[in-house]
Amino acid sequence: MTNTKPSVAGTAPHLGTRALNRATLDRQLLLRPARISAAAAVEHLVGLQAQNVKPPYYALAARLDGFAPEALSRLMADREVVRIVTMRSTVHTHTADDCLTLRPLVQPARDRELTQFRKGLAGVDLDRLAALARELVETEPRTMKQLREALLREWPDADPQALSVAARCRLPLVQVTPRGLWGRSGQVSLTTAEHWLGRPAGPAATPDAVVLRYLAAFGPASVRDMQAWAGLTRLRDAFERLRPRLVTFRDEGGVELFDLPDAPRPDPDTPAPPRFLPEFDNLLLSHADRTRVVPPEYRGRSWQGNFAYCTLLVDGFLAGLWRLEEHALVIEPFGRLTGAQRDEVTAEGERMLRTMHPETPYDIRFGAVRAA
Repeated sequence: MTNTKPSVAGTAPHLGTRALNRATLDRQLLLRPARISAAAAVEHLVGLQAQNVKPPYYALAARLDGFAPEALSRLMADREVVRIVTMRSTVHTHTADDCLTLRPLVQPARDRELTQFRKGLAGVDLDRLAALARELVETEPRTMKQLREALLREWPDADPQALSVAARCRLPLVQVTPRGLWGRSGQVSLTTAEHWLGRPAGPAATPDAVVLRYLAAFGPASVRDMQAWAGLTRLRDAFERLRPRLVTFRDEGGVELFDLPDAPRPDPDTPAPPRFLPEFDNLLLSHADRTRVVPPEYRGRSWQGNFAYCTLLVDGFLAGLWRLEEHALVIEPFGRLTGAQRDEVTAEGERMLRTMHPETPYDIRFGAVRAA
């Protein structure tokens, strides 16, 4: 185990990239399949990135022992988890409790987001817009198109997109089922979190409490790392208040990292099995410095424009892309894999396919090494 003793200024122990990698993988339930429920995993991970429907399911398949997609789908159908815009202004799958407390925490960021649309909202009373939008979506769930058209009748000179963005920013709008259910289709229809869950929003989670949860799921981490994950600024004060309860380290660039004293920090040589991650997995998005998972030479390789690829981890680091075709799991590594690594990747691919598509036969194919 890495040194975990509290440090004084100037004497913080050093954590190399591999040590950070193994610690983060452990917190992310990616070193070994976790024997916990889907609900417990969603809570521990402080939500799952969910711009699309399938990524949360694949994210849990990579992390949990005995996971079945129906487990998360059932939680969503029972309104124990929901899809809502929270961190970084992106859709996340959260537990109901987190939905009602994390969304108020990030509300100031959603309010600031609206400043980008002020020209299209000239003359619009945002309080009145929020009240009208709430009445509309609580009467019956509405698509963004339906909501936009209704709001345009009140403000015909406003920019239509700006009106719908304003409703999304001012209100905690959740996507109602069947959207998000495994094996079901459905357009995005929205209502308020309070209406869908049948209870009022709780007090906003405190920054201090969320810092502790972030470190438990993503640490060790810097202040900038957490700000990148949350899409919030000015979190330094929360870290300073918590400093007496935390331990500190320095990364290879000398940046101060904070952590929970008793959090796992495995030996850097701990084996890390291959993992198939979905597009937008939070592992790759939740630090300002992503080199703990993304080698510098592969930076930007998991994206093309606004499109994100499904990613493959080998030895704990980004090592390639994958996709499902009609009859095949196609793996495109970024570099040459050893024979042993190919065998391990194949075995993990088979495990993922048994979990996610037990009734569908797939071949596993390695494509050509994907050059930059």
